[in-house]
Amino acid sequence: MDIAARSASFENYAHARNQLKNSDAINSGNQLFFSVYWYDRESDKFKAGREVLEIKLSFPLLKLATKNELKDSSGLGWFRPASSDHFVCDHVSRSQDEARGKICKAIRVLRFIETTGLKPSRDYDAAYPNRDHNNKLPKNDHSTDWYDPDTGQFILIDEPYPERVVDDERAAWANKHNWHLQSSKWPGMCFPGRSNMFVSTDASTGYDFKSLMAKIDNIPYPVTAENWAGMSSKGHDTFFSPFCITPQDKKRAVAKGTIYRWSSSKTIPMISWDAPFNERRPNAVMSIESHQLAAKLIKAIEQSPAKPWSVNTRLSLIKSKLEGWFLSEHERNITDKFDLFYYDGIDSDDQYVLQAHSSEGVISLLRQLKDMLLDAYVDCQPLRRMIGKLDTSIKLTSKLL
Repeated sequence: MDIAARSASFENYAHARNQLKNSDAINSGNQLFFSVYWYDRESDKFKAGREVLEIKLSFPLLKLATKNELKDSSGLGWFRPASSDHFVCDHVSRSQDEARGKICKAIRVLRFIETTGLKPSRDYDAAYPNRDHNNKLPKNDHSTDWYDPDTGQFILIDEPYPERVVDDERAAWANKHNWHLQSSKWPGMCFPGRSNMFVSTDASTGYDFKSLMAKIDNIPYPVTAENWAGMSSKGHDTFFSPFCITPQDKKRAVAKGTIYRWSSSKTIPMISWDAPFNERRPNAVMSIESHQLAAKLIKAIEQSPAKPWSVNTRLSLIKSKLEGWFLSEHERNITDKFDLFYYDGIDSDDQYVLQAHSSEGVISLLRQLKDMLLDAYVDCQPLRRMIGKLDTSIKLTSKLL
């Protein structure tokens, strides 16, 4: 197979599989796996596991929707594509039932996209007739926004808990604004069996609403956690799908929440081991007094009119990080004694506020904050990112001189 692959201008058979895995010839079955890992702390004995469910699509995944559209879709946004045939959730669920529920909801949303051809909409104002928020659909619950890519027609889906009928109040809303409003026979994406799906859209455009409802009503009965038909495993061994070939594929297949975060000589993990993101802080402690001073400097600069507004955007990020570092650096019984001083007010006659009335004063305060952070913390990437924001703020303010 390697010889045949090289004769076709590939490095080897694995390289050929990797390059061709998105083609219809290789992926003719349009096989797709969903995987979620879970860790149950509430049971008598801590338990961990992995849930995987396989489905078959009528089209290759990325012909149904782009990666951004999939990310914008409720339920599917929990997952990322690890390979052309695998969606993995980086968050570790709190129980086996929650893990199965995430997979089932994602599949219900995907089946809705597959059958209707609708795409998630970011035009949220279109959910209100005449784009007026006062015209909101009454008793609207678990709503999602969609549009028809062929016509541009906006479609509102809501899935409230009441009966599967359009009550008088909602019917009056539809008549007043000339919108279609109809319940579907399909149980829906959100909570099948508990909530009910309603479809609504502007009727004045001549959109073929009857055809859309026929598509929705004919979606196969939704998968649910109660009727689980997937594969369940103990522990957090990584699931590798058939198209997971290369080392890069295998690295992408690992759920980030299953990676244990170790401290190093320079950085410490900020959050628990099962977090999906590796947020870290310097492996050092800044005194409470220095944190309070840093907060004062930042708040004084934020109130200053003598600097570009974009400086505030950077300071807001720095302030949020420093507060997180403060809470992580010091014991809870100590931090509880202090108000959230990074976000409370500052007196208008404070010496630092007065100093920040000029651009020169702002630059001086920024440099003071920078020097204090460099003295308190060890050199590391989290600190360097923060210092970079301060250096940029100094350069931007210097242009006003």
